[in-house]
Amino acid sequence: MSLPETPAPRLPDGWAATLGLEITHVSADEIRAEWTVDGRHLQPFGIVHGGVHASVVETLCSMGAAESARRDGLVVVGLENHTSFLRAVRSGRLRAVARPVHAGRRAQLWRTEITDEKGRLVATGTVRLLALDPAAAGAGGGE
Repeated sequence: MSLPETPAPRLPDGWAATLGLEITHVSADEIRAEWTVDGRHLQPFGIVHGGVHASVVETLCSMGAAESARRDGLVVVGLENHTSFLRAVRSGRLRAVARPVHAGRRAQLWRTEITDEKGRLVATGTVRLLALDPAAAGAGGGE
């Protein structure tokens, strides 16, 4: 019995690279990423800035929705990001997993959970997205 192939980790660019995200899995059903907390992630009180968590939620949900929409030749744009912060983090390795709550042809809702090294929930978030024809979206690219 052979195991299914796991896609190689993707090296991010742009904002995801600036955050230091390591994208470890990409599919239309699940996106996974990890990163090690360092000084660029901290706010003045020494804990991970909420904007980092919101950025990770936005990035992973957008990647997942884009993978899903690609099947129909569509691109996605974000409409809403709601992120909740549950536990302060000062250091360590964080993991994030995004999965679709609803992945319709035009409307998608994705949810991300961020956990620490002990598996404790640190932050959660949802992003609502709209799938569009590339010509209608402008430059033809998604988020």
